[in-house]
Amino acid sequence: MKFDSPAPGRRTILKASAALLAASMLSPVSSVLAEMASRRRRTQEQILGPFYPVMSRPNRSGDLTRVTGGSGRAKGQLLIVRGRVIDPDGIPVMGADVEIWQANSMGRYAHPDDTNPAPLDPNFEGFGAVTTGADGRYQFKTIKPLHYPAEPGMIRPAHIHFDVKGKRDELISQMYFEGDPYIPKDRFLQSAVDPEALVIKLSQSPEEPGFMVAEFDIVFRG
Repeated sequence: MKFDSPAPGRRTILKASAALLAASMLSPVSSVLAEMASRRRRTQEQILGPFYPVMSRPNRSGDLTRVTGGSGRAKGQLLIVRGRVIDPDGIPVMGADVEIWQANSMGRYAHPDDTNPAPLDPNFEGFGAVTTGADGRYQFKTIKPLHYPAEPGMIRPAHIHFDVKGKRDELISQMYFEGDPYIPKDRFLQSAVDPEALVIKLSQSPEEPGFMVAEFDIVFRG
């Protein structure tokens, strides 16, 4: 014997129609939220600092461990700083100008206003620039800087300054090193929303004996 299913009532039909309408309205919202979640956050800003080398031209060779007319290689732990410059959607930014500047292995900047009594390194100027290619990548050979006294009672952790310029955007930031004991009390780094995002863990370079590697990707609008 065959039994027919009862026809759906008016209330059931109305409930189903409301559910379909809600789903159709929420679907675009969910898509927007998912797209926003997948976008990368812009790299956090940091101060320019007092020792930007305004009176110098950056070394564009990509190798800051040697200077023209120098007698050898810069002192300190050799370091490769590299990464990608990308926009919030993860697309490489071609033609971005990436400048870095930093203290030497004794914590001294090659800048006339730096009164730190630590010695200068005649083989290290600490100021370089490169331009990203189609893959958005940049790379510098440099040395790991040292922490230094910034003012009475304050020691800044070791860091490397970045100034990244594109066609629409400019980003000034700093990269720090994992394990530096002065990081927790540094008011400039700790003012960032996510300080740990600017702290990099070093690894051994498999291609360049004696070099450590710092991978630091930069996100901005390009």
